[in-house]
Amino acid sequence: MTLNCTEYHDKLAQLIKQWGQELGFQQVGISDINLALAEKHLHNWLAQGFHGEMDYMQRHGLKRSRPELLHPGTLRVISVRMDYQTESLQSIQQKLDDPTAAFISRYALGRDYHKLMRNRLQKLADKINDYTQADAGTRAFVDSAPVLEKALAEQAGLGWIGKHSNLINRKAGSWFFLGELFVNLALPIDKPTTAHCGDCVACLDICPTKAIVAPYQVDARRCVSYLTIELHGAIPEEFRPLIGNRIYGCDDCQIICPWNRFAKNTVEADFLPRHGLNSQQLLDVFAWTEAEFLQKTEGSAIRRIGHERWLRNVAVALGNAPKAESVSAALLTKLTHPSDLVKEHVNWALQRQAVS
Repeated sequence: MTLNCTEYHDKLAQLIKQWGQELGFQQVGISDINLALAEKHLHNWLAQGFHGEMDYMQRHGLKRSRPELLHPGTLRVISVRMDYQTESLQSIQQKLDDPTAAFISRYALGRDYHKLMRNRLQKLADKINDYTQADAGTRAFVDSAPVLEKALAEQAGLGWIGKHSNLINRKAGSWFFLGELFVNLALPIDKPTTAHCGDCVACLDICPTKAIVAPYQVDARRCVSYLTIELHGAIPEEFRPLIGNRIYGCDDCQIICPWNRFAKNTVEADFLPRHGLNSQQLLDVFAWTEAEFLQKTEGSAIRRIGHERWLRNVAVALGNAPKAESVSAALLTKLTHPSDLVKEHVNWALQRQAVS
């Protein structure tokens, strides 16, 4: 029996979703490439300067919002998601509430997701090419190119963009990574889901630095994730006391989100915490030499900030820790550090520790 073009693409779309599940993705959806509304939102966001030092957000012109410019020939985008949560919300909150604990955003505790998901997407691409017996114009992306991944995932029915700007799924919350596969096939598209934030503003209220300046509007310059990861220079003093013990990223808006009570722990072993990163103490990680930092963050997204910014972040957290001689003593050991950036934040922390 010979399938017509529509039946052929319908069958292929079903197979793509089946293959995606077999490769470990929790959900697979297909969208077209019309991102007109998302493009307008992006331009408004950039015009307000909310991207801070993230120049790459505007560096590629329209390629970010027009997939066919980034990868010519693209007709559809296959979006996938993969869960990464490894512990209960109660356990996460307990660690955040301990001012002596080194709190790291949950996504960065295990193996760097970029390579793992890109490899899986390439395997999916290979299956598509084998089935079509032709080059389907596939190209895989995992937060590694100018792609509006959340807008594409929303159009593909994987969830809706919440007021905190993260994607939320009714059955899985928001603790998941996203990836995309561009293809030149006229596959049937999935229906977008409706939004279900309602009147809830819990994420706006909980944000420690009030970075969510309005529903669906995040000023990255105020965001703890931006300040501890993307920002290369000194953290503005006004935000340092608000950062608390968060030394790499921030999960507050996800912890508080009611939909995350439906989130499921990951089944991916590579996403499980490595080197005790989910239970480290501030004093311990502050004592890491550069060699120890590189060893304990091997294969982790954390390594991208380098040892200097790691010490910067931990110094701020120690400045926010309960006053203790052990904290002041640890800070004093870094006063001779060759980095002016580190010394600036150490001096600030010592002043905080000296205040009764």
